[in-house]
Amino acid sequence: MSEQQKTWHAAHKESLSRGERAADVMRNSMGSWRFVGGFIAFMLLWAALNSWILAARAWDPYPYILLNLFLSMLAGLQGAILLIAAKRQDAIAAAMAQHDYDTNVKAKEEIERLTAINTEQLEILRELQSLAASQAALG
Repeated sequence: MSEQQKTWHAAHKESLSRGERAADVMRNSMGSWRFVGGFIAFMLLWAALNSWILAARAWDPYPYILLNLFLSMLAGLQGAILLIAAKRQDAIAAAMAQHDYDTNVKAKEEIERLTAINTEQLEILRELQSLAASQAALG
C-alpha cells in the first residue's frame, strides 16, 4: 500500500507501541462474551475442585481466600488496562476530530474556489448573451 493510499487508521495503527497494542488486545478480549464464559467456567472449576473433588487435599478450601486474592489482583489489573485503553481512545478521537476539521477546511476552500469559477462563468455567459443580443439587434 503506497503512502498516499494509506488510511489515517492504518498509519495510526503502525505508530502504536507494543504496550499500546497489548492494551488494545487485552481490552478487546476482556470485553467479550468469550472471556465472561471462560471466567465463569474457571470460577466453577475452582469451586468444584476445592469443595468436592479434592476436598481432602484442597489448596484453597471454602471461603476461597486464594481465589479472592487472584480476583482482587485481576480487578486491579483490568482497571489499569481499561484506563490505558480509554486514554488511547480519547487520543484517537481527538486526532480524528482534528483530521475531520482539516478535511472540512480544505473542502470549504475548494467549494469557495469552485463557486468563484462558477460566478466567473456566469458573468462570461451574461456578457456573451449581451453581445449576442446586440449582434442580433444590429443584424
